[in-house]
Amino acid sequence: MLPISGQALAAVTGAARRPIRADWSNDGGATWNPAPGLGAAEVRPDRTAECRYSSSADLLGVPLGPSGVNSVVTQVRLWQGIQGPRMDVEWIPAGVYVVDRLTRTRYGASLELLGREDAIRSAQLPVPRTVGPDSAQALAQTLIGEALPGVPVAWLPGVTPGTSVPAFVVEEDRWGALSGGTDNSGVGTGIAAALGAEVYADADGIMTFAPVPTLADPVAWRIPYGLALVQPAEQETAEGLVNLWAVSGDGGDGAEAVGPVYVWDDDPNSLTYAGPDPVGDPLAPQRTGLTSVRIRSERYASALITDIGQAYDVGRARLADSLGIQASLSFTSACNPALTPGDVVEVEVRPGEWQRHIIDSCPYSLGSASQSCTTRTTTRRLT
Repeated sequence: MLPISGQALAAVTGAARRPIRADWSNDGGATWNPAPGLGAAEVRPDRTAECRYSSSADLLGVPLGPSGVNSVVTQVRLWQGIQGPRMDVEWIPAGVYVVDRLTRTRYGASLELLGREDAIRSAQLPVPRTVGPDSAQALAQTLIGEALPGVPVAWLPGVTPGTSVPAFVVEEDRWGALSGGTDNSGVGTGIAAALGAEVYADADGIMTFAPVPTLADPVAWRIPYGLALVQPAEQETAEGLVNLWAVSGDGGDGAEAVGPVYVWDDDPNSLTYAGPDPVGDPLAPQRTGLTSVRIRSERYASALITDIGQAYDVGRARLADSLGIQASLSFTSACNPALTPGDVVEVEVRPGEWQRHIIDSCPYSLGSASQSCTTRTTTRRLT
């Protein structure tokens, strides 16, 4: 969750003013100009989208053209304020964006906005390039800095920026090289994916390498029934479900291949339990009477995986992501602008029944008192 004071968090579910504002910049964010006014604005944080933040916003009274707001170099940042009783306005960032589309209006401009990831996506390499060998941090800083000069890169705890990355060829997809691309043979080349991590532009526009969220992470927000939850809609699907991953690394350069290593759901209380050893002894569950055990396996290979420990990290990250899609929950709550995709929340779906979920998306209208969230969790047997 984004930084927010206890006083402001308490005001989220009470009586509070919710002012909004916007700034724009034409020098890559070195300086910002306040927009005289901000009309309707929708913010769409979504962990499943390639741009984690997207938005549509009406800027009022701003200059347009080469020296004003335009679709070529302008960046926009949005803010949501919270002001409870006897407190000053606390401003929460609501994303830093590049302009995807601009429509002139009578009072300014109507903008379609995408997160800073889009600037990296569009900065494809004009010719194939071999990058590395070097540390993940050095390679990421170069690939990001060429597309977004001066934008900081953050490495959250749980991700090792000093991991050695072997040389690999980037055909043209700069974002794929950073996030989760593949080469011509289909072997993974994404730096973040090879670290068991994900990369995105956060609400402050900082390019961030972060661990894949899991339900074991600390709870960011508890949402009680009746106060901040209205009409929960629960769904389940097996689409994309994987409970056994085989992960390997092979640079194709004649060096010894890494793995494969195997990572699976070993929790007997989980509906996606793969057994005590689905690779070496796949019949073990049947011998103990667990005839419902079903294996759903996938393979992942990356030229950037260079040791067994790294392969296990990647496998655990992929398992956490592929198990956490069985059960989803959509609900409407009091608008908490500090909530971000990947946060773990506890939701009281029915009186006395609390469930732990990971936020996938939490869109809201700036200034609104409510927001809709979509989450995911794992399904456990009732015992």
